Amino acid sequence: MGGRAVVVGGGIGGLAAAIGLRLIGWEVTVVERARVLADVGAGISLHANGLRALDALGVGEAVRAVARPQYTGGTRTPDGRWLARMDGAALERALGTPIVGIPRAALHRVLRAALPPECLLVGAEVSSVDRSHPTRVRVPLDGDALDADLVVAADGVGSRLRTQLFPRHPGPAYSGSTVLRAVTEHPVALRTDFELTWGKGAEFGHIAFADGRAEWHAVVNSPAGVRPADALAAMRRRFGGWHAPIPALLEATRPDAVLHHDIHELATPLPAFTAGRIALLGDAAHAMTPNLGQGACQALEDAATLAAALATEPTVPAALSRYDTERRPRSQSVARAARRAGRMGQQLTHPLAIAVRNTALRLAPSRATVQAVLRHGDWAPPRLPLAR
Repeated sequence: MGGRAVVVGGGIGGLAAAIGLRLIGWEVTVVERARVLADVGAGISLHANGLRALDALGVGEAVRAVARPQYTGGTRTPDGRWLARMDGAALERALGTPIVGIPRAALHRVLRAALPPECLLVGAEVSSVDRSHPTRVRVPLDGDALDADLVVAADGVGSRLRTQLFPRHPGPAYSGSTVLRAVTEHPVALRTDFELTWGKGAEFGHIAFADGRAEWHAVVNSPAGVRPADALAAMRRRFGGWHAPIPALLEATRPDAVLHHDIHELATPLPAFTAGRIALLGDAAHAMTPNLGQGACQALEDAATLAAALATEPTVPAALSRYDTERRPRSQSVARAARRAGRMGQQLTHPLAIAVRNTALRLAPSRATVQAVLRHGDWAPPRLPLAR
């Protein structure tokens, strides 16, 4: 089965979906509302499930070539004491690949390079779709329109298409936490590949990149919409007394490089990831908190699963039914787990609760940390039968 697809959103999930659809013989147009592809964003970790999805899409090796494996690190307290250490080598033995850290911009470039330039329509916005025809979907674009056999709504946590398809759903909810992050301007001397540090209602973490630079992020409990006049100065005040290398990471950052976003999630799960010939994907379907590092990985799983379903099922409706059946339970389960992880991690403020958590982490055997990662990372991708 082949056809014409319109993917709304040129982020990680949308680009991955386009790659998968083209692999199985579909014509694809990716519609991205940004007028300039500035590759904004800091960095992410990709777990085994995300890398396996990228392998299924044919771009796994290209991603690994610009990523840095995460073998060392773990979770600490603000004074530097270790709560739990990460055994990246054990994860690699169990899963065949370590977790890797990569700048978002580099991941975007790899995904775009797998698509012909004419696939990407930049500076065009899709706010609604016409589903009146039973076998086609019309996508209005600035007075014109695209007709498609399938529309993939990968338009993010604030998805307009999700709102159109499920008008009674309450939409994204504020998690209670806000995140500030940046990539350092130059390399920083780091002893570990990845760290998280938990304080009272706050977390600071870093991801080391292959070129020696690093991404850092700070997650803090905060009312929505609160913005300091000088974000970097606020981070130095809040975290400057925490253990090394946190002060050095902040010192290596330009003030204009700091990004600040409130964290929203779909706390109320969607009743379906599909409607007619439209499939929701990534944050549009299951926006989650970042506490497990699974947001992008789940979007990549979506992309590989959608392509496999369309390649093997006889009709688009049958394929989308299978996609919903396979993806909704897993991704919504991961979202619930991420929410719980945040409540027991960064969001804790009561001193007794923090002490109990820290003691439990220190006493837990190292295999418990490995098992926690395996619980979500050990996912087998579907095989994509390539178009002839």
